Amino acid sequence: MNMMTTSIMLIFMLLTTPILISMTKLEKSINFPLYATMSIKTSFLLSLIPLMSFFYYNTEYMITTINWITMNSLKLSMNLKMDYFSILFMSVALFVTWSILQFSSWYMHSDPHINRFIKYLMLFLITMLILTSANNLFQLFIGWEGVGIMSFLLIGWWYGRADANTAALQAILYNRIGDIGFILAMSWFCLNTNSWDIQQILISNNSNLIPLTGLLIAATGKSAQFGLHPWLPSAMEGPTPVSALLHSSTMVVAGIFLMIRFHPMTSNNNNIMTVMLCLGAFTTLFTAICALTQNDIKKIVAFSTSSQLGLMMVTLGINQPYLAFLHICTHAFFKAMLFMCSGSIIHSLNDEQDIRKMGNTMKTMPFTTSCLTIGSLALTGMPFLTGFYSKDQIIEAINTCNTNAWALMITLIATSMTAMYSMRIIYFVTMTKPRYPPLIIMNENNPDLINPIKRLALGSILAGFLLSYNIPPMNVQTMTMPWYLKTTALLISLAGFMIALELNNLTMNLHMTKPTKLSSFSTLLGYFPPIIHRIIPTKTLNPSYKMSLNLLDLIWLEKTIPKSMSTMHTFMSKTISNQKGLMKIYFSSFLISMTLIIMLCIINPE
Repeated sequence: MNMMTTSIMLIFMLLTTPILISMTKLEKSINFPLYATMSIKTSFLLSLIPLMSFFYYNTEYMITTINWITMNSLKLSMNLKMDYFSILFMSVALFVTWSILQFSSWYMHSDPHINRFIKYLMLFLITMLILTSANNLFQLFIGWEGVGIMSFLLIGWWYGRADANTAALQAILYNRIGDIGFILAMSWFCLNTNSWDIQQILISNNSNLIPLTGLLIAATGKSAQFGLHPWLPSAMEGPTPVSALLHSSTMVVAGIFLMIRFHPMTSNNNNIMTVMLCLGAFTTLFTAICALTQNDIKKIVAFSTSSQLGLMMVTLGINQPYLAFLHICTHAFFKAMLFMCSGSIIHSLNDEQDIRKMGNTMKTMPFTTSCLTIGSLALTGMPFLTGFYSKDQIIEAINTCNTNAWALMITLIATSMTAMYSMRIIYFVTMTKPRYPPLIIMNENNPDLINPIKRLALGSILAGFLLSYNIPPMNVQTMTMPWYLKTTALLISLAGFMIALELNNLTMNLHMTKPTKLSSFSTLLGYFPPIIHRIIPTKTLNPSYKMSLNLLDLIWLEKTIPKSMSTMHTFMSKTISNQKGLMKIYFSSFLISMTLIIMLCIINPE
């Protein structure tokens, strides 16, 4: 136990040391990106000690270090909860971030502020580890807000571009909506259980709808479920290493991780489980449809992330939190690799992201192309690659589940669409003929590019096999099922591949075709951005503007004070005085006055 505690403390010390060094003058005297990469590599190797120890002894433990504050009976301490979820996630996150940081030193080598960029990535990782290892809601909230702030800074890294600033603001504002739900849940737990300690909250076994709804809203914002999803594809405005880290092992999985933490409560509330199932199913289908017609390679991979997050939410909705967590871990490897391969191709093609302007990279960039293909196949759940071990079990659990058949059916349709857009990436990027300028020089021989992608490719092949044997069963699984149910995942993926290949071949015809309504729906992202970001604000701002104009300018500033004063003065002058401003009246009064004076003088000369 002491060895495990020491390992965890050493990991956090190793991760914070580069950040502390960056605040001193030592930063200029060392190769900071290399130093940060080595510290994360050492942290990963250290994290294997508690991981192996946990698998051997199968014991959870908590580390309590500092008592922050005591308010009446509410005691807040710094607690680290080292259980199955946090220990396994720590190793996965450190391994993936190690590769991403090494990739960043190649991708961002010309950036003048690369040291600050590396520091932000490390802070991103540390806040995510704080979130996953927290044992009370206050500490979890610190990590929760930390990943939100770091995502804002990293998505808007190239702040000279208006799109990057807009995307960063979009991310922080959508997550603010989720934070309202989190604060609602924290307030409810504080008032009713008088504790923010996760253990005590779960022991109370209170499955009230209010706090669970708040937690689900928080997860919807952070994990980009339908309704609060537009920030995720917009986050592609950040540098590619940010996209790789954001979409694989930080930020977006935080919402799913939160619901996994509270699964003992959600499993006792059928209403929340139904909402999670339907929300996840709708998310995975909608974002898969959006991915089908995108042409930006990073946007396709981003929508696939959102689709996989919907699949994780479906898994939670059928009460399989351990399978959802397995999919988080396996998904991290191939999703980070897909983004890094995309970044390598984009970099080589002079920052070209349109897949219609790529093609035949298998000849010019064989290593990157091979890894991109492995990642895409792992994403579709191809047998014996990493994605297969989690995705196949999820689909089997869905097929043998007795709940909402509508949600389960559209989840299977979305799974086939995963194969379609993955095949579309493989077809347009790696196959056919080259569609980029002939003078572009490609080079993928840099060790800082090859080594991290190679490590993640190895993880995309082997990690699922290694991790799937350590998943504890959540409930009794169906051991006997017909062959057509057992092979559903494979059949659906193959059907998606064949349909996509046939459709991609049709794009080679040079006939002009008009876009159909379905195509327009997918290309314009289901009309969601124009409705939410344009029509609704316009319809609400216009009446507000007119109302304020009429109330403030016409009524208050014009009619209430100036007009009423002038009307009152006019009425008073008419009522009290004969000063009407008319010359005839003045001459008449003057004539009458003079006549009266003359008459009085004649009558009484004295």
